[in-house]
Amino acid sequence: MRIARIAHSEGFAYAALGDADGQEVALEIAEQPFVKPTFSGRKWPLADVRLLAPVLPTKVVCIGKNYADHAREMGGEPPADPVIFIKPSTSVIGPNAAIKLPADSSRVDFEAELAVVIGQPCKDVPAEKASSVIFGYTVGNDVTARDQQKADGQWTRGKSHDTFCPLGPWVETQLDASDLAIKTELDGEVKQDSRTSLLLHDVPKLIEWVTRVMTLLPGDVILTGTPAGVGPMADGQTVSVTVEGIGTLTNPVVAK
Repeated sequence: MRIARIAHSEGFAYAALGDADGQEVALEIAEQPFVKPTFSGRKWPLADVRLLAPVLPTKVVCIGKNYADHAREMGGEPPADPVIFIKPSTSVIGPNAAIKLPADSSRVDFEAELAVVIGQPCKDVPAEKASSVIFGYTVGNDVTARDQQKADGQWTRGKSHDTFCPLGPWVETQLDASDLAIKTELDGEVKQDSRTSLLLHDVPKLIEWVTRVMTLLPGDVILTGTPAGVGPMADGQTVSVTVEGIGTLTNPVVAK
């Protein structure tokens, strides 16, 4: 099932996306979607609504250097254990919303990522039970002010600007994420092209590792890492990240 957050003529809602009479529609979910959803009966043609970020996470937990080729392109060897950092909820935007380049950064990069969406409060989850706390998967872009990341020696400022965490276009709740194609295109030119099977630490391991540290809540997101090929974006360009089985997340890039 594809679950989205939408803006419609009367406000905002979570919705399941489907077909009715040969037309793509958004079926309003009465409450939160993280348990078995119930429907209000209202629906809209998908063409008449605007897709928002599919969840409102309390935190976005990110994994650094989780593809060997990316670790090496950043000038080091892959770490033995997952490296985690956090992007604030205020960095989250949805599909087609603008990534805004900060005036005090000279290089802002795209980073394609598979995003895991958590479906229930959880702590100390063993890897073998990780699937029980996963709501689904979406597409993420871990936008990074690379010059600020390098200057600071730690990653908070360079990763945390408003608009630096595009998510979307929806959550796919039925997906085997172990071997999916992941790709970035910048103005239609392929820049990253890899597969999730090359993750150094897979999704169950990441959930176990992160929940040793912190409680995850429904709607929280784990960004699983980016493959090699990261690079800068400029004002006026368009970046698209595609994950097989989910869809494509597209955002324009503008100067702030």
